Amino acid sequence: MTEGILALLASLPLVAIFVLMVGFRWPAVKAMPVALGITILLALFIWKTPPTWVLASSLNGVVVMLKIILIVFGALTLLFTLKESGALDVINQGFSTISPDRRVQTIIIAWLFGSFIEGAAGFGVPAALVAPLLLSLGFPALAAVMVALIANTTAVAFGTVGTPTLIGIGSTLNTPEILKALSERGMTYSGFISEVGDWTAIIHAITGTLIPLIMVVVLTRFFGEKKSIKEGLAIWPYAIFAGLCFVVPYLVVALLLGPEFPSLLGGLIGLFILIPLTKAGFLKPKQVWDFPAKEKWEANWSGSISFPKIVPNGKLSLIKAWTPYAFIGIILVLTRVSFLPLANWVKSVKITIPNMFGTTVTTEFDPLNNSGVLPFMLIALLCIPFFRMNKKQVSGAWREAVKRIKGPFMALFFAIPMVQIMIVTGTNENNFLSMPISMAQYMADIFRSAWPLVGAFVGALGAFMSGSNAVSNMLFSLLQYSVADNLGISHIIVVSLQNVGGSLGNMINIQKIITACAVVGLMGVEGLIIKRSTIPMIFALLVTGIVGLILVFLVAPAVF
Repeated sequence: MTEGILALLASLPLVAIFVLMVGFRWPAVKAMPVALGITILLALFIWKTPPTWVLASSLNGVVVMLKIILIVFGALTLLFTLKESGALDVINQGFSTISPDRRVQTIIIAWLFGSFIEGAAGFGVPAALVAPLLLSLGFPALAAVMVALIANTTAVAFGTVGTPTLIGIGSTLNTPEILKALSERGMTYSGFISEVGDWTAIIHAITGTLIPLIMVVVLTRFFGEKKSIKEGLAIWPYAIFAGLCFVVPYLVVALLLGPEFPSLLGGLIGLFILIPLTKAGFLKPKQVWDFPAKEKWEANWSGSISFPKIVPNGKLSLIKAWTPYAFIGIILVLTRVSFLPLANWVKSVKITIPNMFGTTVTTEFDPLNNSGVLPFMLIALLCIPFFRMNKKQVSGAWREAVKRIKGPFMALFFAIPMVQIMIVTGTNENNFLSMPISMAQYMADIFRSAWPLVGAFVGALGAFMSGSNAVSNMLFSLLQYSVADNLGISHIIVVSLQNVGGSLGNMINIQKIITACAVVGLMGVEGLIIKRSTIPMIFALLVTGIVGLILVFLVAPAVF
């Protein structure tokens, strides 16, 4: 079988996802089982991978899925606990008094607060939280969704305490061949993933500085009375500074503490820097920009949901409302920083199943080291007495978390085993390369030295199809690594470009668009949002690709 035919067959599950989700607009919960079925058939009858390997990798995928679901459930439980207690309303009201300028409100709420929420919760929560908040401040529903999605990009690579990097990439590249290559270089696997996180942050810090400006330009171009790009560019000093307020601590935290904290602490530190300076008038635009009068709004700007103006909750102070998030940061630092004793303690409880079904596939689960348990669920439980919540509030929060987890659970239940099966197809009686490596080798022959320019687009495509940067990383990290290996360029930087591209793909992430539209009552505008958001996404991806080329061939060619 020729290299091209093998690569074509290997791509069939991904093509199926694209056709079903984009062409037929199937949800992931329907498209992913079909793609999994195609993958199993290819593995068994084309690659002739032993059934025991297919079964072992499927079960390993289920365990990986459960790790992610536990994180998401813990984050959602905390979020809805804060909502039921009234703490979230107090936090939101604190934002509403900073500035009347809609561009400033967009940057502070969508960019910084949204990035902080991405670090704490992720998985579509920031856009679903930010869009209604902007709507409650008087934004058109369509504008609220678009800026929320554009803003929810840079932080995504380290969303939900590093899940896209630590699990999305970390669970995918842990293969015997890669471990051997790292050993020959004197590197550990954890050190390798940590360096991927470092370079992800470096690349994102360059592109991310521009995201707030891109966001306000889109806002004024499509939702201003003059439909003017200039009105967005007029705020460029403030927008660039706001970008730096996030990406500088984001980068420093990534280099010093690792992939769990950049988005969480970067967003929080950025808020602490920008809000007081904005109140003091630093770089604040002299002319206040606002939307046109409501009677001039276009028909598709408004949704079916209206939010009452935020009313302060006199029972809670702003400091008390923020306290749970402060403790989340403290617990994460205490339990994740390697030189502190608690880091070893949370990893001490571990369930390991080695060599499943006689294969070399090994799976493990360490519950205390899962951020869904510690700190999210712990803090959610402590919030009950802290905010003096009643039974109705508590049950409402947990019931809503269970309701919201069903969709991601079903999609990931099929998506992650599919990825794990694709990875182990290298074990076969035909001596075929595994499915991702088959695609990689063929694509490397086509793009060759231009691959760093293309790699981020592949990550964005994965996020667009799968609805998740973590899943995109699972789909394509091994492919990216293999392309870099075939071309003899930096594996770490190329895998990092995948991570960055998957983050930027959130601008047109179908599942997140649908979720964000639902919470503000918009229907039938998903195609319009994708159309309008594609241009800023392509611009950001091109900047990322150019940065990748410079890093790979000029600045850091010696990086593994």
